[in-house]
Amino acid sequence: MENLVSKNLFQGVYKGKRVFLTGHTGFKGSWLALWLRSMGAEVCGYALAPNTNPSHFELIKPDIASVYGDIRNRDGLNKVMQDFRPEIVFHLAAQPLVRYSYENPVETYETNVIGTLNVFEACRQTDSVRAIINVTSDKCYENKEWIWGYRENDPMGGYDPYSSSKGCSELLTSSYRNSYFNLAEYGNKHNTLLASCRAGNVIGGGDWAQDRLITDIMIAASRGETVKIRNPYATRPWQHVLEPLSGYLNIGQMLLEGKKEFSEGWNFGPTDEGNITVGEVVKKIKESWDKLDYEIEKSDNNPHEAKFLKLDCSKAAYMLKWKNVWNFTNTFKVTVEWYKEFYTNNDILTYRQLNKYIVDAACKNMLWAIK
Repeated sequence: MENLVSKNLFQGVYKGKRVFLTGHTGFKGSWLALWLRSMGAEVCGYALAPNTNPSHFELIKPDIASVYGDIRNRDGLNKVMQDFRPEIVFHLAAQPLVRYSYENPVETYETNVIGTLNVFEACRQTDSVRAIINVTSDKCYENKEWIWGYRENDPMGGYDPYSSSKGCSELLTSSYRNSYFNLAEYGNKHNTLLASCRAGNVIGGGDWAQDRLITDIMIAASRGETVKIRNPYATRPWQHVLEPLSGYLNIGQMLLEGKKEFSEGWNFGPTDEGNITVGEVVKKIKESWDKLDYEIEKSDNNPHEAKFLKLDCSKAAYMLKWKNVWNFTNTFKVTVEWYKEFYTNNDILTYRQLNKYIVDAACKNMLWAIK
């Protein structure tokens, strides 16, 4: 297969750019670090050390500057950012787990709200920063359990501490956009554009975070064990990790090009066919890995989790011409392939799957993937 990663993706805007990436040691962050570096960006990652074994970041070893630090450490974060002097910041560092947030609410709010505040303040004090992408979650919305997708102008909310913290992060983003990165003052009093991105459930190879459905299934299948499934009727918007990352990079391109109309909130999620139940997900995975054995866990002690959650991505489709490259069948197929190759042959498919995704995007005439 021809190597397309280093070609003129996103109109070549990232080649030679100095990119500051928080959360680079995490699942999504490690994929993004590899993609950015492959496009010729100079990347500095700032995050806690990997907390899983295996670790996707340590397996792929992207050629970036990596600093282990906590976004709650304001002084440490400021120093690293000012020394690096980035042009664009992707903020992905977070406490990302719903169930963990019930047990550790203070840590969740400190990381997801105060940590985001520290990132914004570091950006304000670093005059090289021209663009900021704050990555939050589809769970930032006030979930009414309705069948319609949430639009970017729907109210923020959150039942559990994690979801609430992401709603708070979105309110913080709006406040900083109005107070310090005001669009009416862009080009006069400041030169920074700020956007936020909200993605649905993201899956793909290399995720070993605790309490993840796909991770639990893959580990159980590799060991020949039975995995317990809770909330089999809960519906989520499933998509491969590369889908929202293409959206984040697309928004970053627009901000770097000085297009103020993209300094807003953005949804990146699958089409309606990607909104399926947990039970359907398990059946779909079993089609690709018949070693999987599962049972439904019957318990009344599980904390509250949303039953139905869906995003309306019409704005991204209209303004960015963005859409999913892989349907849900392909999404689960490549995810299972990644884990099967890792557990069976100790082979890492990350770069090959990134390349395949770009090939498929170009075939679908995605604007970011063609010259």
